[in-house]
Amino acid sequence: MAKRAWDKHLVATIGLGFTLLQTMTAFAAPEISLDDSVAMALKNNPSISIAVSDKEKAAWGVKEAQASNGPSLSLNSSGTRGQSGPDLPSGDNFNSSIRLSWPLYTGGRTEALIEQAEKNADSAELGVTKARQQLKLDTTTAYYNVLQAGNMVKVNQQSVANLTEHLNQVQAQYEAGTVAKADVLRSEVELANAQQNLTKAQNSYDVAHAALNNIIGEPLDSQSVLKDELAYVQYDGALEDSIQQALSNRPEIGQSQNSIAAAKAGVKAADSGRLPTVSLSGSQGWSGPDFPGDDSNWSVGVTANWNVFDMGLTKSKIRQAETAADKAGQMDRQTRDSIELEVRQAYLSMKEAEKRIETSKVAVDKAVEDLKIAQTRYNAGAGTNLDVIDAQLAQTQANTNYTQALYDYNVNKAKLDKAIGKN
Repeated sequence: MAKRAWDKHLVATIGLGFTLLQTMTAFAAPEISLDDSVAMALKNNPSISIAVSDKEKAAWGVKEAQASNGPSLSLNSSGTRGQSGPDLPSGDNFNSSIRLSWPLYTGGRTEALIEQAEKNADSAELGVTKARQQLKLDTTTAYYNVLQAGNMVKVNQQSVANLTEHLNQVQAQYEAGTVAKADVLRSEVELANAQQNLTKAQNSYDVAHAALNNIIGEPLDSQSVLKDELAYVQYDGALEDSIQQALSNRPEIGQSQNSIAAAKAGVKAADSGRLPTVSLSGSQGWSGPDFPGDDSNWSVGVTANWNVFDMGLTKSKIRQAETAADKAGQMDRQTRDSIELEVRQAYLSMKEAEKRIETSKVAVDKAVEDLKIAQTRYNAGAGTNLDVIDAQLAQTQANTNYTQALYDYNVNKAKLDKAIGKN
C-alpha cells in the first residue's frame, strides 16, 4: 500500500509540476508567433549584421577601385642644414613640391578592376538576402522543434497518466486476489519507464526552447509561450515549378553569375599587361634657404610605357585568369545542380511526411479504441495485463508517429520555401 501511494504521489507531482510550470509561464512570459520569432531573429541575430558588414566592405571596395582611375595630388617638403663647402658658412636649404598624376590609359586594367569590384559588391548584397533566407529557415525549424518537443511532453504525460490509472486497477485486483503479483510488478516497470521518457521529453523541451532563444536573441532561460501549432497546410506547387522558381530566385544563382563576370574581368585585367599605359603628370617645386623656397620650377609631361618582353609573366597571368574563369563556370553548374537537388529532397520529404500524417492519424484513433477495449477486457477478467500494456505502448507510438509526421511535414515545407528562394 505504501509503495502504491508513493507511486501515485510521484506521478501526480511530476505531472502537476510541469502543468504549473506551463501555467506560470503563460502568465509570466509573452506570447510569440512564428512571424514574431522570425522578425526578432532578423533584428537581433548577428548573422545579418555580419552579412551587412560584408556588403558595406564590398561597396567601399568599388570606391577604392574607382579612385585608381582618377587624379592624385601629393605634397612633399624637406629641409636640411649644413655646409655646401669646407670654407662656406653653414645654412638652411628647403625643397617643396606639389605633384599631380593622372592615368589616362591603362590598357583596360583599371576598368576591369572596377568591374570586378562591382560584381563583388552585387554578390555581397545578394549575400544579405541569402543570410536572411537561411536565418528564417533556422528560426522556423527551431520554433517547430519547440512545438514538437511540447507535443512529445503531452504524449508522454498521457502515457504516464494511463499507466498510473492501470497500475491502480491492477493493485486493487491484486489486493482482491484476482490477479498475480507479476501483473503488479510489470505494471510498475512500465510506469517507471514512462516516467523516464517523460523526464527526457521535458528536458528536450527546455533545450529546444533555449536553442530558439539563442537564434532570436532572447535570454536563454526565458520561457515564451508559442502561439502557433504544428498544423497541416497543403502545398499545391508542383516539383518542376518549384525547381524553376529556385533557379530564378535563389541568391546563390546571382552570386554565381557575378563570379563568372568577375573572373572574365580578371582575364581583361591580366591581358592589359600586353598593352601600353599612358599617364599625365605635372609638378611645381620650390627650393632655397627660406621655406618653402625662393626659386621655383614646374613641369608638365605625358608618360607612355609599353612592356615589350617580360619572360612570359603576362602570359602566365592571363592563363591563370582564364583558368579561374573556367572554374567559375563549372562552379555555376555545380551550384545549379545542388539547388535542384535541395529542392527535390525537400519536396519529396514533404510529400512523404504528408502521406504519413493521414495514416498515423487513423492509427491514433484505432489505438485509442484498442486501449479502451484492452482495459475493459482486463477489468472483466477476460484479458491479460500484457494486452493492456501492449495497447498502451501502441497508443504512445501512434501519437508519436502522428506528431512526428506533422513536424517532418512542416520542417520540410520550410526547407522547400528556402530552397525555392522564398523571402
